[in-house]
Amino acid sequence: MRSEQIFWPVSADQKDRIWQLCKKRLQRMPIQYVIEEWDFRELTLKMKPPVFIPRPETEELVNLVLEEFSQSSYPGKNPTSIFLEVGCGSGALSISLLHSLPQSHAVAIDKSVDAIKLSLENAERLNVHTRAEILQLDILTDAEELLLLLTQKYGLLDFIISNPPYVFQEDFIHLAAEILNYEDHGALNGGYDGMQVIKAILCLAPHVLKDYGKIFLEVDPRHPDMIQEWLQVQPSLGLDYIATIQDFCGKPRFCVLQKSMQM
Repeated sequence: MRSEQIFWPVSADQKDRIWQLCKKRLQRMPIQYVIEEWDFRELTLKMKPPVFIPRPETEELVNLVLEEFSQSSYPGKNPTSIFLEVGCGSGALSISLLHSLPQSHAVAIDKSVDAIKLSLENAERLNVHTRAEILQLDILTDAEELLLLLTQKYGLLDFIISNPPYVFQEDFIHLAAEILNYEDHGALNGGYDGMQVIKAILCLAPHVLKDYGKIFLEVDPRHPDMIQEWLQVQPSLGLDYIATIQDFCGKPRFCVLQKSMQM
């Protein structure tokens, strides 16, 4: 920018535009919706209400997967890996992984029409759309359809990743106005214990993952213990709880699980 441009007066149209943006923010609209875009890792994603806005913690979930991929001992380290994302929202997780793993392929699902449209738009803008199949499916009601699609078209998957709805029902009313008034409640509300979608993912996983395939989840800090307790009474799933990883605030935020080898 040239120095003289800094001193150009603001036009009437520009002032009106600025005021319109300010009014939206004064109405507690999230800044991501106000400016209609947001950065996620090294990418800039389009944002539109009511699609769930990716949080900074979720960038760490991508980093966690990439760290696993960098380990030569990881059985799922395959340059042509196929993975499933449950609850893709804006597409942040899948698109970021596809960008960092240029030979991988994603199947991303969400029950929201708005989320699917935005994910498709972001995938095309960032030129990963040819390696992404983005589908309107609800894992709670469409699990059989999803299982059939995955097994017939892709075979077994290398990993599953998800930032599922995990807010406890009793905590929902305490969320900030920006969240309650603008973001999709279906992308947040995880049922009475926040585990409704988490359990559905874990029930699907043994049927679609390769042996030693992994599951990477972002959860409420109370969930790691709850998931481990639940798995103890679900031995038939054949899933091993591998690790709990803290987020940058020191909260137990991420769970890593693995499918056992089938005998």
